Amino acid sequence: MKIRIKVLLAFSATVLLTACAEDYLETRPLDKVSSDATWADGSLAEAFVFGVYSNLNYGGFEEEGLASLTDEAMFTHSGRGINVINEGTLSPTGTGNVNIVPQWDELYSAVRQANIAIQELPNATFEDEGLKNKLLGESYFLRAYFYHQLVRYYGGAPIIEVPYGLDDDYTVARNTYEELVNFITNDIDQAISLLGDVADPGRATRFSAMGLKSRVLLYAASDLRHGPTVSASSTAHSGYGNLELVAYTGGDQAARWNAAKVASKALLDATTGYKLDLTAPVSAEEGTANYVALSMGGGSNAADPAGHDDILFERTHSPLFTQESNWPLGGIHNGINNGPNGYHNWAGNTPIQQLVDDYQMMDGTDFDWDNPDHAAAPYDDRDPRLYATILYDGADWKPRPSDVVSIDPYDQIQTGSYADGSGGIIPGVDTRSSSIENWNGSRTGYYVRKFIDPDPGVIDNMSSAQVVPWPFIRYTEIVLNYVEACLETGDEAEAVAWLNKIRYRAGMPAINASGTELVDAYRNERRIELAYEEHRFFDARRWLIADETLGRGIKVVRVTATLKPGATPHVPYRYDPAVYDYVYNVVDNTENETRTWDDKMYFMPISRDEINKNELLVQNPGY
Repeated sequence: MKIRIKVLLAFSATVLLTACAEDYLETRPLDKVSSDATWADGSLAEAFVFGVYSNLNYGGFEEEGLASLTDEAMFTHSGRGINVINEGTLSPTGTGNVNIVPQWDELYSAVRQANIAIQELPNATFEDEGLKNKLLGESYFLRAYFYHQLVRYYGGAPIIEVPYGLDDDYTVARNTYEELVNFITNDIDQAISLLGDVADPGRATRFSAMGLKSRVLLYAASDLRHGPTVSASSTAHSGYGNLELVAYTGGDQAARWNAAKVASKALLDATTGYKLDLTAPVSAEEGTANYVALSMGGGSNAADPAGHDDILFERTHSPLFTQESNWPLGGIHNGINNGPNGYHNWAGNTPIQQLVDDYQMMDGTDFDWDNPDHAAAPYDDRDPRLYATILYDGADWKPRPSDVVSIDPYDQIQTGSYADGSGGIIPGVDTRSSSIENWNGSRTGYYVRKFIDPDPGVIDNMSSAQVVPWPFIRYTEIVLNYVEACLETGDEAEAVAWLNKIRYRAGMPAINASGTELVDAYRNERRIELAYEEHRFFDARRWLIADETLGRGIKVVRVTATLKPGATPHVPYRYDPAVYDYVYNVVDNTENETRTWDDKMYFMPISRDEINKNELLVQNPGY
């Protein structure tokens, strides 16, 4: 059963934590269930835990994606509060767009619900001990997950292990980063001991918990969390008097890297991912198909359902869940949020040129605009994952809507300007000069394809829904975590072996590098493989390279096509390099936002409202 459907039960089984002392009618509200009744009935207890899951919202399929706070994407629509983050003007009184960054109070609300379940389940009176252990394990996992969100966005936070009542004292100081890591990993270990290996999609398993442990320990070992390194690298941290809140101020970083390596390898040994047993690259076509399957996660009739095998923890989406019909849209409407305006979609989080440029050539060399052959045909012979992730000018896509077929009967993305043969220009139907919803056109010259169902039967507008799951944690992430930990512990041969498993699946040749070159290759591989999966935001920070990523601004492409001498234009236009000469100009973005980097942005600020409510809270560095 899909967790999206099950979550509905949680809302109809709202738990009352207090009850009236007297009720002369002795009636029970039909829309509520008492606390005692909840923990005496396995189905009601399960519904309560589903309510804890509901705090995961749409996963990463919000209308404004975290990718647009990185050098992966740019959000098309202005006035959404993203600019305060990307322009470095974020402050405790202006915390940006809540749909992108989980807010402090939202995360603590989720923690409180998990605390209730952890408190009540050991004494629950229903008889199914297997279900009781499973729900308790899920609750420990969810509390760990929400605390890991607090830690990676905000740093150290108060550890609250019991649900607070109305009369309790809420003034609690922040625990140190080290204390939070220890607390989270302890919860994860509890979850691992209680959970099994198989669950309904959307629910946590032992593998989910092991994957989360790998990530938490990887982050803990990284330079952002090593006090001496971050203090020397960040102006915001160098004079911060409470460094222990955001980093280790003692201990052995090498030991932390080894712990991350051990945790990652434990998961790799315990289960398997999708097509990671290859000894040579697959064909380019199969490489693209493999990456589409991973992106669909078993949620599309147009892709291999075994792509779901790579997912360790997901947010499922069902067309029966109707909350997405309310504003803002998410989840099942990821296609309309991000697809081309020539399909009546909204172009939300469009790829920027820097991401496109980082996809290698098929032979494993880097793409280079200074190479005349590359510049003349920038989308030819590239890493097969490019074609599964990015929609570019001339790319094939789904059938056009009926009112657009006359403009483009060929179902090709049009983000350029094309000569009409009479001295005029035909604007691409997917541009901001389009006759179809031009205000929803891409500003970058690209659209994202990843996570949008390629099934022609799934129409990306309000009339239909896709059921692609959001991958919170997948096996390939843990492979990459293991590779990084191997590099940091000097085990280059092991790192290369696992890195090449990922590349072979994508149809890319083996990496044969070492030293700094190998680290760079790994980081680029992680960037490409995990694009749009909410990793780049944190990777750029924990590697202390955010000034080189977000801080470099936005590059976009402008495509123009002129007729070859003596050629006759296509009417309607279609992409054809035998008829047109195409020129690709990469320029700086001058629309919508101007990016800059400020070292305070390594962490989000705690809002002024939260500090006013709890005077013991210490603000993050730089704010």
